[in-house]
Amino acid sequence: MKTVHPETSIVIRTFNEESSLPALMKAIATQTYQDFETLVVDSGSYDRTTLIAQEFGARLIKINSEDFTFGYSLNVGIKNANGKYIVIVSAHTEPLDDTWLEKLIAPLKRSDVAMTYGKQVGNEISKYSEIQDFKRTYGNEPLELTNGSYFANNANSAINKNLWEEHPFDESLAGLEDLEWAQHWTHRDYKIVYEPQAGIYHIHDESWRQVYRRFFREAVAAHIIGIKNTVHIPGIFFDEISLTLRDVVRSLRDRVALKSFYPILAYRTMKYLATFMGIVKGKMTVTNVEGRQSLYFSNKSSAVIFHEPGRATIEQVDTPTPNPSEVLIKVAYEGVCGTDLEIYHGNLGYYKNGMASYPIVPGHELSGWVTRVGANVKDLEEGDRVVVECIQSCGKCSQCKNNNWIACEQRKEVGVMRLNGGYAEYIVTPARFVHKIPEKLDMKKAALCEPLAVVIKGVKKLEKVVADVNGEGNKKYVVIGAGPIGHFCAKLLAMNNKKVLVFDRHSKRLECFSDPLIEIEPDLEKICQESIFVEATGDPNILHKLVEGSPAGSIFLLLGLPYSRREFDFQNIVAFDKTIIGSVGSSFDDFDAALEILPGIDTEPFLQNIIPLSDFEKAWESCKQGQYLKTILEVNSDQYDLSGAGHE
Repeated sequence: MKTVHPETSIVIRTFNEESSLPALMKAIATQTYQDFETLVVDSGSYDRTTLIAQEFGARLIKINSEDFTFGYSLNVGIKNANGKYIVIVSAHTEPLDDTWLEKLIAPLKRSDVAMTYGKQVGNEISKYSEIQDFKRTYGNEPLELTNGSYFANNANSAINKNLWEEHPFDESLAGLEDLEWAQHWTHRDYKIVYEPQAGIYHIHDESWRQVYRRFFREAVAAHIIGIKNTVHIPGIFFDEISLTLRDVVRSLRDRVALKSFYPILAYRTMKYLATFMGIVKGKMTVTNVEGRQSLYFSNKSSAVIFHEPGRATIEQVDTPTPNPSEVLIKVAYEGVCGTDLEIYHGNLGYYKNGMASYPIVPGHELSGWVTRVGANVKDLEEGDRVVVECIQSCGKCSQCKNNNWIACEQRKEVGVMRLNGGYAEYIVTPARFVHKIPEKLDMKKAALCEPLAVVIKGVKKLEKVVADVNGEGNKKYVVIGAGPIGHFCAKLLAMNNKKVLVFDRHSKRLECFSDPLIEIEPDLEKICQESIFVEATGDPNILHKLVEGSPAGSIFLLLGLPYSRREFDFQNIVAFDKTIIGSVGSSFDDFDAALEILPGIDTEPFLQNIIPLSDFEKAWESCKQGQYLKTILEVNSDQYDLSGAGHE
């Protein structure tokens, strides 16, 4: 919308509306009436709501969540609006057609009309009883409401700004600020017009707790403005009984009774109980900030929690809040690693020696978006696409100052030890361990950064030792194990112009290689004749065979875990001048290198098995079967189509 001085301002209130806002903004952009501006008043979203709003050219106004009421957020938006007409629409709605806007504001051009409101309907994800309530409330005939018969709903309404200037929305109410405003102006002989052709889908994808909370705050407000009190409670009870029966009968007619019976009963029960409690004691709840916020906001998000060996659940947890030096990250993708399963089964060494403990949220191979930035963070912004280092040291001790981060006694590892990881919608992490993803790298591929960084660190150590011991030479590098680490290792060595032999018992993994510098060798005995090895399986028996059967001067890089107990003859290592190199984790520089290299690596074999976070157990089973090179959890999709953005 390109008008400098618009006739109409559309005000949208938001809090974590990233799933619904794009559809609304696209529908607004295609309206036949275009003399408008769009303002989004956001109350502290920590998803991508504000970024989506700006992508679509909306003017963004931010308010503190502790200050929020429906009336306050509207008043802030309208105060900043330039239009003479103010359209108010909920962020989780979508106009039914492209004439919605012009039909909604048309009655306001009459001098006796203060407010209009439009039709609301449900859709396929709406609760059955709410769909019926919409049908009963919003008919097909237009209405003109006057003193004594007022109604309005700010999910889909429009007002004259000059009247708002005389009487703003009541900021003290927990809800029903629209009814109070309509009541005020009908008492002064203005009309409220219902226009059924100005319709929207109103999409409430709510939990039962959220349903309860919505009706509770409406009852609180109704009690305060005097339209409901304790004498109305018996009538409300019998009304809901009647509506329950009518809904059940209608569901029989619609042939959805079997799947709708419980939702009907739950919806009507929640509505009545919430209304009852709101009338009886709701005023007590809205007298303090904490009580008020509990009416509006849910700070919950999903996470998989390992409670103890063998017990994992997906739960609603409090979304973490970043400290001044931290950022909140909304996780997009999380790679499933064998370490996750070791933690689940209680086999990882950290959990055996007491360095780590349960409960923990697993996952250390993640990509995501920065959604909140601590006050002291300077180099990151909301919306930045990022990856996170797994190993996080204190940065202050003598070991850290000598760049020996792995020896830091305060060391944490994301999703492994002392720090929750990426099997969650959100994680908090210090900003100094966060790396921006280059534009040429998509989010799925970026989730592979951590294992590649681990390989980069190990290969650097190996190549340095090989150069010191053998000179540059022309020897082959043998990679044992063609899982994700071994695969990356073989490809990285080939990129460094090394000749590579790869061994793995899974023929399907070996089929993923097509580089001419990478040869496949299925015979472990022949491989033992070489002298430079990368062991990436963690199998102690294979390692023992390599150490015993390899020639003098052999060099071994160990990248596999867990290497359980096994007797080794160290005389064989010393007497034959062999070298063993251990490597774990990665550093800041390794992550930067991985982000630079990753776009040039064919990672298609890694991206064949993407599974939703809710099916994490299925993902583990897939990982154990080895059918795919890599299994990746989709925590939050990155496929937001913003092609309709920029209409202003």
